[in-house]
Amino acid sequence: METLQETTARRTDAGAIPVIDFGPFLHGGAEDRKAVAAAMRQASADWGFFYLANHGVPEPLLDRSFQASRRFFALPYEEKMGVAWQSASSNRGYVAVRRERLDASKPGDLKEAFNAGPEPAADSLAEEERPYRENRWPARPEDFRDTVLDLMDGCVAAANRVLEAFAVALDLPDGFFIDTHDQLHHTLRLLHYPPLPRGYTPQAGEKRAGAHTDYGSITLLFQHGVAGLEVRTRSGEWITAPPIPGTVVVNTGDLMQRWTNDVFCSTPHRVSPFVSGDSPGRYSIAFFCHPNPDAEIRCIESCADADHPSRYPPILAGEHLMAKLNATY
Repeated sequence: METLQETTARRTDAGAIPVIDFGPFLHGGAEDRKAVAAAMRQASADWGFFYLANHGVPEPLLDRSFQASRRFFALPYEEKMGVAWQSASSNRGYVAVRRERLDASKPGDLKEAFNAGPEPAADSLAEEERPYRENRWPARPEDFRDTVLDLMDGCVAAANRVLEAFAVALDLPDGFFIDTHDQLHHTLRLLHYPPLPRGYTPQAGEKRAGAHTDYGSITLLFQHGVAGLEVRTRSGEWITAPPIPGTVVVNTGDLMQRWTNDVFCSTPHRVSPFVSGDSPGRYSIAFFCHPNPDAEIRCIESCADADHPSRYPPILAGEHLMAKLNATY
């Protein structure tokens, strides 16, 4: 198996999605931090996507999480529907195959999912907000809740480190983005793309996940073995973003693009039904990092000048998210 350095060199030479080692940012000096942040800025401008190695989420925790995901999705349909997704305002629970349509022009997606969010203490929430922050946990697997919440904690920590690097890249105070995400309105999503029968013909251009951009600031995507993710280049070509062991895929979302006045791009991506003519089952885990609902997303001063004025009016993060979710479901 090739090393991370060999993979990085090969993909960079091929003009493909970059692989960035996050270790020097976490453990190096000021110049190391600036160099890594600059690489992340370049990748976010050119691609809106990059692979991040040494991201800090422990591999044993990821293995345990994928095992829990497999056991949950193997449950009978009726049992999964007992914790079904109910509303955009909560965005929690089980999402059945074809229930979601990421590309509004195509049929429902050939995937199922389970959405959860961080669980702040009930006494820290306004009474009217509590029902919308409550997760819908299945009775089985028995360790499911603990595993998902452990992974949630790991993802929050990793996302905050990425947000800090973005602040460094944009010459902002280290905590600029972290402070606007401190209410933890994030979503952790377990995803299962069931295997399709050999010879299956997609209906009206259906995908496992239709072409879309993500809604929030950043997304962390952990892939497990089977490829399928495709990313659209600036020239309009679709390229694969296969799993690379030991890395997480990071992409910037719609609100980060607005915040940075298109310095960082929110790139369309999808999951194809077929891999090399076959369609095996696929599992992945996505962590959608979203700003506080009352955060006003307006152009960062350093991202605009006389030649590049602000392109977007200010918007509240929560209003943006609700509009997107209501359109998707």
